[in-house]
Amino acid sequence: MLTTLKNAFKIKELREKILFTFAMLVVIRIGSQLPVPGVNGEYFRSWFAAQSDGAFSFFDAVTGGSFINMSILALNITPYITSSIIMQLLTIAIPKLEEMQRDGEDGRKKIASITRYVTVGLALIQSTAMAIGFGRQGYLVQYNALNVICAIATLTAGSAFLMWVGERITEKGIGNGISIVLVINIISRLPEDLGNLFEQFVFGKAPATAVLAVVIIFAVIIAMVVLVIILNDGVRRIPVQYANKVQGRKMVGGQTSNIPLKVNTSGVIPVIFAQSILTLPLYISSFAGYKGTGVWAEVLKYLNSTYWCRPDQLRYSIGLLVYIGLIIFFAYFYTSITFNPLMIADNMKKQGGFIPGIRPGKPTSDYLNRVLNYIVIIGAVGLTVIAVLPYIFSGVFNASVSFGGTSLIIIVSVVLETMKQVESQMLVRNYKGFLEK
Repeated sequence: MLTTLKNAFKIKELREKILFTFAMLVVIRIGSQLPVPGVNGEYFRSWFAAQSDGAFSFFDAVTGGSFINMSILALNITPYITSSIIMQLLTIAIPKLEEMQRDGEDGRKKIASITRYVTVGLALIQSTAMAIGFGRQGYLVQYNALNVICAIATLTAGSAFLMWVGERITEKGIGNGISIVLVINIISRLPEDLGNLFEQFVFGKAPATAVLAVVIIFAVIIAMVVLVIILNDGVRRIPVQYANKVQGRKMVGGQTSNIPLKVNTSGVIPVIFAQSILTLPLYISSFAGYKGTGVWAEVLKYLNSTYWCRPDQLRYSIGLLVYIGLIIFFAYFYTSITFNPLMIADNMKKQGGFIPGIRPGKPTSDYLNRVLNYIVIIGAVGLTVIAVLPYIFSGVFNASVSFGGTSLIIIVSVVLETMKQVESQMLVRNYKGFLEK
């Protein structure tokens, strides 16, 4: 990776793209420190510190501390991520959107435009809920119409601005803009998280205990990174043979290709979906200011990740089992709506392709389904291990950090994808230089 960056800086065009990307990231980090006008920042930080649940921990991690600072970028790009997922699901359900997606570049531009409008709409809804819900609890210096409108406008504009920055990084930077914005936010929280771990397990301990703690901390992190890389790069290649056919006076075809099926076909989406469902009641209760007791309070503890895997309260770990079940379910669900074996089998048949030993048509579709079901469960199990391990360590050792398995998956996946993009741009540039010579 360092060699790739070093070589990229030797090329003027790529160097300018990297510097532009870095400048945009600096702007984001500055914006993360600018408070929303009319907001009582001290009150909000005190409120956040008093929360006993982990509903907002991941949200604060992906916003890079913007949420806890209640800055103008507090919503960050979460509305854009949500709208992108919604549009991806609607593309499968609505024929008109599916037709747009098949129209090539023009269709994708139309879908991207709709996604932007949906993003602004979601940001408006979220900022309204925050301004009104938190405003009644002391979030605003003065709870009046002017301050509420100002907070809503500022938070919505901040989310739209970050969406624009992400698109500029994609166009003028090194690409993968939205993902890079998300990663830089998560990475900005790492020093604080590592500092908390060292404060809890290293500082003030006996030398032997401190060294052992450091070794264990970094061993766990490295092991999880390696597991994420293996899971991200794992591919099952299905060989495809194309039959010879005559076109004019030439014999074409006969080449061999393959269908790459990723082991983790759904990426981090199942974890995000599972977290969203489990934390939704916690979000609603926090916005409503619910602090009561009774049956509902007990239910919230089962959904609260801070109670999972505690040796003295193991019954609440039932929520962890539900979380695991949701991850596996959404892994199958998301793969089923984004990967269509029947369409692939039909396209192969039209092009004269077939899988050796498998008849074209429905037998090919059935075969792809069987292979897909086999690798999806492998990917779901690997994804579950990465997502659940931080909760186990947190429950058993009380290691409270916002950095978890989901964040690690996002960081590693985006870094690997960005490095591939940089390498491909270097390769294209070398080809162009060769042709010019």
